Amino acid sequence: MKAVILVGGSGTRLWPFSREKLPKQFLRLLGDESFFQKTIKRLLQNLSPEDLIFSSNREHIFLLKDQLKELHLDPESFNFVLEPVSRNTAPAIALAVRFAEENLGISEDEAIFVAPSDHLIEPEETFGEYLEKAEALAREGYIVTFGIKPYRPETGYGYIEAGENLPRLGFRVKRFVEKPDLDQARTYIASGNFFWNSGMFAFTPATFWSEFKTHAPEIYNAVYGQIVESILERFDKLPDISIDYAVMEKTDWAAVLPLELRWSDVGSWEAVYEVNPKGENENVILGKALLIDTKNSLVVGNERLVSVVGLSDVMVVETGDAVLVARKGEGQKVREIVERLKADDMVATLTRVHLTEHRPWGSFTELERGERYRIKRITVLPGESLSLQMHHHRSEHWIVVKGTAKVTIGDKTVYVHENESIYVPKTTPHRLENPGKIPLEIIEVQVGEYVEEDDIVRFEDRYKR
Repeated sequence: MKAVILVGGSGTRLWPFSREKLPKQFLRLLGDESFFQKTIKRLLQNLSPEDLIFSSNREHIFLLKDQLKELHLDPESFNFVLEPVSRNTAPAIALAVRFAEENLGISEDEAIFVAPSDHLIEPEETFGEYLEKAEALAREGYIVTFGIKPYRPETGYGYIEAGENLPRLGFRVKRFVEKPDLDQARTYIASGNFFWNSGMFAFTPATFWSEFKTHAPEIYNAVYGQIVESILERFDKLPDISIDYAVMEKTDWAAVLPLELRWSDVGSWEAVYEVNPKGENENVILGKALLIDTKNSLVVGNERLVSVVGLSDVMVVETGDAVLVARKGEGQKVREIVERLKADDMVATLTRVHLTEHRPWGSFTELERGERYRIKRITVLPGESLSLQMHHHRSEHWIVVKGTAKVTIGDKTVYVHENESIYVPKTTPHRLENPGKIPLEIIEVQVGEYVEEDDIVRFEDRYKR
């Protein structure tokens, strides 16, 4: 069996923590490990690194690899399919299947498991039993979807109605149902034969391509039998459609395998509250917070201390540049906030990036910004290097606070140590490197008429940006 791990996401449902450049799967809201890391550890109990294919966009590849290294895993042991643009799950999965055929020698009757990278499944050690059941169903010609027995009338999930019983292994799918209203969700639970749609699948390439040829011919013709490199060149022309709409709602070969484990897609702040252990007065506190006479609430403090007094059933989430306050039960409306922010050019950046942005060489955090200046804290990982670059509209002052910097300015290269500084003139080629064994930290002060990230001319870059 091979596994395709979907590592995309737009970062809307858990705003302001999740954003386009730091979507949910990379967040740490359940202890020290991210959702992505938990997914990888769960799958590696039954599969090998070379069996895993990460389907990701190019912007997230460095975050992905860094989080693998944190688990003491070699990123080069895994497989990567990097999409130039996001095109939803149907094209993404088709591309990954084609990659497996072209690069991993997968046969047409070998099972492929597909899963998002941001779900919680517990206990992890028993999940392998369901992979074996899904593999058996897939080899019988079914496209298997994993169904979750609903335990509350959830309006944020799609539902699957079970049909004919498949002995020992689940049911044929009678129909897929869109996210219902509350009354309809209650009806589904009362009927006993509806499951939440988990977004996980299993199938063989033979069945997959047969159903795509019938129900999604545009994707089939663009991907089946083609060279992956040429598919990527035309990827932006493929339909932006989910595998549910493209195939699963139309095929006669859909089967649902009930998953009798604790599962959550952690798709709202209410879900974050549910999956975390409760403290005093049934509160969940993540980060820095002080609660007085408050109960049944979620409070997430990040950059600053959050104090809550005399409230019940609220959710408060703080980041360095935004604060969300909502009543529990209204978490699905966070998407509306993101949509409104995107429509306003003055604040749209709050949906894309955090004050801390990750780069292949490390990260930077914006500390302050004013008219004609910007101050950052820059961290460069050991052995890494920024590109050889210049700026038309700003000069820079660098102060080393930790480690040793190797700095090239024009045709001169010098070493700058802790509590030393150096000046980088406007329009002068320069490069910052970390030659040491510990992370390099500097404070950068930019001064000029324009201090945005797109004022950059790269001459050399080891990361091929």
